[in-house]
Amino acid sequence: MKKLNNSHVENSTGELRSFLILWLTQSLSSLGSAATNFALIIWSYQQQGSALTTALLTVCSYLPYVLMSIFAGTFCDRFDKKKLMLLSDSFAAVCTVAVLILLETGQLAIWHLYLLNALNGLMNTIQQPASEIAVSLLVPKRHYQRISGLRSFSNSLTSIMTPAVATALMTLADIRAVIMFDLSTFVLAFIALLCFVRIPELTDKSETGESFFNAAREGIEYLKNNRGILDLIFFLAAINLTASMYNAALPALIISKSGDTALGVLNTVTGIAMLVGSAAASLMPEPKSRVRVICNTLLISMGTENILLALGNTLPIWCIGGILGWLGIPIMNANLDVVMRTRIPPSMQGRVYSARNTLQFFTIPIGYFIGGLLVDKVFEPFMESAPSLLTRIFGEGKGSGAAVLFAIIAVVGVVTCIIFRYDRHIWELESKESEKMQ
Repeated sequence: MKKLNNSHVENSTGELRSFLILWLTQSLSSLGSAATNFALIIWSYQQQGSALTTALLTVCSYLPYVLMSIFAGTFCDRFDKKKLMLLSDSFAAVCTVAVLILLETGQLAIWHLYLLNALNGLMNTIQQPASEIAVSLLVPKRHYQRISGLRSFSNSLTSIMTPAVATALMTLADIRAVIMFDLSTFVLAFIALLCFVRIPELTDKSETGESFFNAAREGIEYLKNNRGILDLIFFLAAINLTASMYNAALPALIISKSGDTALGVLNTVTGIAMLVGSAAASLMPEPKSRVRVICNTLLISMGTENILLALGNTLPIWCIGGILGWLGIPIMNANLDVVMRTRIPPSMQGRVYSARNTLQFFTIPIGYFIGGLLVDKVFEPFMESAPSLLTRIFGEGKGSGAAVLFAIIAVVGVVTCIIFRYDRHIWELESKESEKMQ
């Protein structure tokens, strides 16, 4: 029996060899990119002291992404996935080099970051669906839940290490050291993908003469004919609206009340929570109901962290909220990933994922903009002359307005989860035979 188990492990490792190389190197590159983004967010907030100014960095990244994603699927279904990923990653590295040059010449300004983020977002319209298809082609279906857990694990580890890496490099040197680390991880990931990863060709390719508009329409038609998946995407779009408002308000709350270090500590704690959740997602057996897991984890997340951020005025309380809010997210993502991969044929995934990206993520730039605007222009000014009852609940001074917004986000998030929990089309996904693994 022991030899059989060892043989099974060896076979699994062999089947996943290319995926593991891609996953490890791309995860390291993601850490470098995340560290640069973290450092630039702190730099921009220190320069401007505005939640809206900082939030616009993400708005500029996502706006071209959601506008153009729906037309990008035909690239991913039609052309070589490996070449598309190499091209997209190289373009991102060029943008990072541009930031370094502007820093060295003392000319870096907020508008430079807005422009570069927009260009990066445009290239992500191709990179993201191409990488999703590549994973589907590299991994047998029976390993989908396992690799979803591994990807959540790496994302969680990135969340843990990002503030630590960025802060350490900025303390020992400056922001330039963070950027150099980012570029070195890119080189490693580029060489690994170029030389050591072979992505299989699709056996059922889309028509090469198909127009981009027709390809976009096919992706939308597929979702219209699969109402459960479409409604699930709308559910996640609504969650993304509140989650992006959360992200826009978080630096204003934490940095204003406790400083940069507290923001790094909170990010690290939430990353550890996601790491534990990722391990659980990789090890737990297949659940009886993936839809129930998705709905319940999001309900717990929305109903705990936001209210603790709103009412808590100390780092330990915020950290408890971070643990409760993020522990179940990798489990949710793993089950969501399996639902999507097992229901969408690989030959259609580029078009469908591109349509999904537009529908699911268009609320993110809206949420960032609304969140930053509400903090700077509505709730912070309101709390300057608020009744004493509100100041006792949400605190005083800069950051109290962000706390008010978190209380509102908590209510909106819970109501959203309850509404979609009763969507019959989403629950119909449970009865589909396409869930079966091969």
